[in-house]
Amino acid sequence: MNVLVIHGPNLDLLGTREPEVYGAQTLADVDRRIAEEGAQLGVRVDCVQHNSEGAIVDALHAARGRYDGIILNAAAYTHYGYALRDAIAAVGIPTIEVHLTNTLAREPFRATSVIGPVCRGTIAGFGVDSYLLALRAFV
Repeated sequence: MNVLVIHGPNLDLLGTREPEVYGAQTLADVDRRIAEEGAQLGVRVDCVQHNSEGAIVDALHAARGRYDGIILNAAAYTHYGYALRDAIAAVGIPTIEVHLTNTLAREPFRATSVIGPVCRGTIAGFGVDSYLLALRAFV
C-alpha cells in the first residue's frame, strides 16, 4: 500500500507556530512519526508540504495511479478550499482529512469543512496521532 500525506499551509512552521495550540513538534518530527508507523504497518508513505492551494491541487492530481490513499491536512484551506474539494472528488483516491487540533472546539469558522463531504472520514484533535490513526484506518 502506498499513501501520500499532504500537509497544508503553515504546517512547515510547526514547533514554533503557536506551540500552545499546535505543540512543540516540528514538521520533520511529525513526518518521522508517520514514517515509523508506516514501516510498522508495511505501508510506503510519502510526505509533502505546500503553502499554496494550487500546489496541493497539483499534488492531488499527481497522486493518480501512484497512491492507494491520501491523508490530507488542508489546514485553513479546509474551510473554503473548494478547488481542493473538487480535486479530491476528481482524482477518486480515498482521502482522509486530518487535523492536529479539534477544529470544532476552536473559532466558529473552523467548524465548517468544505472538503469533509468528499473524504472517506475526518480525524481531528489527537495531535500527531491524528495522522497515525488515519494511516491505521487505511490498513
